[in-house]
Amino acid sequence: MKPLRVMPSGGDVLAALRDALAGGPALFVAAPGSDPGDLPATVEQRVALIVETSGSSGTPKRVVLSTDAVLANAAASESALGGPGQWVLALPDHYIAGLNVLTRSLAAEIDPLVIEGRFTAQAFVAAAGRFGIPERFTSLVPAQLATLLDDPEARAALRDFTAVLVGGQATPRPLVESALDHGIRVVRSYGSSETSGGCVYDGAPIGQTAVRIDDGEVWLGGPSLADGYLGDPELTADRFVVHEGAHWFRTADAGSWDGERLTVIGRRDDVIVSGGVKVSLGAVERVLREQAGFPDAVVVAAADARWGQVPVAITVGDADQTAAIAAVAAVLGAPARPARVIRVATLPLLPSGKVDRRALAALAALPAD
Repeated sequence: MKPLRVMPSGGDVLAALRDALAGGPALFVAAPGSDPGDLPATVEQRVALIVETSGSSGTPKRVVLSTDAVLANAAASESALGGPGQWVLALPDHYIAGLNVLTRSLAAEIDPLVIEGRFTAQAFVAAAGRFGIPERFTSLVPAQLATLLDDPEARAALRDFTAVLVGGQATPRPLVESALDHGIRVVRSYGSSETSGGCVYDGAPIGQTAVRIDDGEVWLGGPSLADGYLGDPELTADRFVVHEGAHWFRTADAGSWDGERLTVIGRRDDVIVSGGVKVSLGAVERVLREQAGFPDAVVVAAADARWGQVPVAITVGDADQTAAIAAVAAVLGAPARPARVIRVATLPLLPSGKVDRRALAALAALPAD
């Protein structure tokens, strides 16, 4: 056993992470203002990190990651991106995506550039202005990429990056196309804390990551898998399974795999029954985001006296919703049409930058004006 070090986000996380990966105390980085609660004083020797999930679609969980898993992911990422480089840290360092940036920096032995204070286009440009080498990388969530694409200076800075990883949630196709049109190399990353972060880039597994589909669910395997969930053996046994001698993580995502490319359709638990017909909220969201004026649309479920449940779309756009709803019906059928579209000034976000879907579900539950 070895000690578990708890430190606040924004502290000297890089140094603590270096120690953890070298066999020193394991590390838990606490989110700003959070109470770490009942963490154990010690953990098994193989453990490097305890990472709390964002909780964007449920109760946050604490994922146990070994040194080997974390370093395997860093090596796979470096190989997939064409080699080492210098990273801009634009994500919170208490989430796996931010910790991955620091791990890759340690593996490359190149100090990362940290954005000071709140993420803004100006702060990002200032950090990018401190690059010391031409091999440049960053990792963003879609909302951050959208912010940078709206700023001419930030767009110009992004064009000098070797690659821009975008993950954390589904990335709208129009957003990716806009980045590519501006000469920015976007790499869509898929993974989670349970896989030490992104382990599938643009649909292709990186390193020794393995993919299989079981009854429509995406399973991921390989050396970057977590050991399980801290203090929750039942959930660990349910989500981390052994099949034909190999260890797998059941993602709860629906998808397809052709042997080379993984296509993630959405969460398996986002399927509702509306009027007796199954409707995938993720599928509705994807179709909406492909319509002009709806690149940020989020679709949640709302109770309905007649249909049981219905999809409700929430967006900051002001485009013609009639045409967008008709497009959903044409692609997915009439039951998938959003019952209404709610306009908001801004989408509520979690500290990780992901959309706060629970807050939006509460908004959708309110009576229509």
